[in-house]
Amino acid sequence: MALESSALPAPLKNITARQIRGFRQRLLAWFDREQRQLPWRGETDPYRILVSEIMLQQTRVAVVEDRYKQFIARFPTIGSLAHARGQTVLAAWSGLGYYRRARNLHAAAKKVAKMAEFPGTADALRELPGIGRYTAAAVASIAYGEPVAVVDGNVKRVLHRVTGDELGEEDNWRIANRLLDPRRAGDFNQAMMELGAMVCLPSTPLCNGCPVATMCVVQGAGVSRNKPARLKAELRYVLSIKADKVLLRQRPKTSSLMAGMWELPEMAKSNGQIPLMRLKHSITTTDYAVAVYAGDSKTGKWVSLRSVEKLALTGLTRKILRALGK
Repeated sequence: MALESSALPAPLKNITARQIRGFRQRLLAWFDREQRQLPWRGETDPYRILVSEIMLQQTRVAVVEDRYKQFIARFPTIGSLAHARGQTVLAAWSGLGYYRRARNLHAAAKKVAKMAEFPGTADALRELPGIGRYTAAAVASIAYGEPVAVVDGNVKRVLHRVTGDELGEEDNWRIANRLLDPRRAGDFNQAMMELGAMVCLPSTPLCNGCPVATMCVVQGAGVSRNKPARLKAELRYVLSIKADKVLLRQRPKTSSLMAGMWELPEMAKSNGQIPLMRLKHSITTTDYAVAVYAGDSKTGKWVSLRSVEKLALTGLTRKILRALGK
């Protein structure tokens, strides 16, 4: 059935229904041919799709690939995750950062375990702890084929270039839903994100390799955003090892950052000591210069080096201990 232009969101009114069909066909044909082979691709289990989507928030695909496989091997079902201890889940998540994601995923698993079945719609999924509009739509469309679009940073960039407009949040969602192929909703959503991640890049888009470039109003660079300057900071830690044990401290349960995680004791001043090692570490908007010194601390708990990997270590502490082990 032909679409009346008045039924389209304003930025799409000059695009015909035939062009939209062509957009869908070319994008999906490209995705079928060029999609990356990722551990969660082709997955239909909503739990495993949920794990991948939560991990991919704020974390590069290259990092998530191995960590996803490890996490699923440790917690193959939502029931196994639901019944795990919180510290065990955090230990499995250690190094991925943004630990609230792990806590919310654990809480969501506990809630689903009490239900008769996994929530089957985007609206129902949004009732789970930490599941927002994007994640709910991604899981519902990929696992169940629900015709709901997803909008992330990559999709927004594609939509901007297609329409030529600086779109508001709701406009992005309306247009994404209008372009969505309802017959292959999950594949279409993954294709849009893949296009933004691999071809429709911020400053150097690969327009010659884009399957839908002929529909774009804006081609080439032009949607990059000025990023705020990253902050710089220094961290000093004390490394105390006795026999086969290392001294660690647990962050307060009330801490706003990495609550309950284990780390090396901090050192106020170096007092001219030469560090055992130096390394760099980055989180969110800050780059840290880290120095580790041999010494003693008055606070902490002695932990066996053989069992330390089972603790919910901060990513930086895990990095330091592994580097020292080498």
